[in-house]
Amino acid sequence: MRTLITALSLPGFPEWTGLLLLALGLLCAAAFLLMPFSVFGVKPRLEALEVQLDEIQHEIRELALRLQDPALARRAAAASDDWAEPPGLAARTPAQRDAAPRIVPPVPPPAAYPDGRGRGPARAEPKLDWPRQR
Repeated sequence: MRTLITALSLPGFPEWTGLLLLALGLLCAAAFLLMPFSVFGVKPRLEALEVQLDEIQHEIRELALRLQDPALARRAAAASDDWAEPPGLAARTPAQRDAAPRIVPPVPPPAAYPDGRGRGPARAEPKLDWPRQR
């Protein structure tokens, strides 16, 4: 026992400090190993992942059944017949639809002022001769 205490002693401290630190470390390790993982919040996260996996597996099964049943495949094609183009795209001609997209953004219109004036004396420009030379 004496050799263990001398081996664990820290220089500049009493001989029993090394043994105390070893006991505290072992106590923390035992508490970590014996504590249930639900305290750390792992269990709810694992349950949430399990629910997500179940949902994904259910969707995959539905897709596999749809691919096997030709009546469902025909019904899905009929749903695409109900598609209506948005108003902006429906008014375009076939030549406009096939045209290459713009590389440069459009030029914005000039600013409109409600009182009909342009930039007038409402805003003063900074003076460049500041501070005044005397």
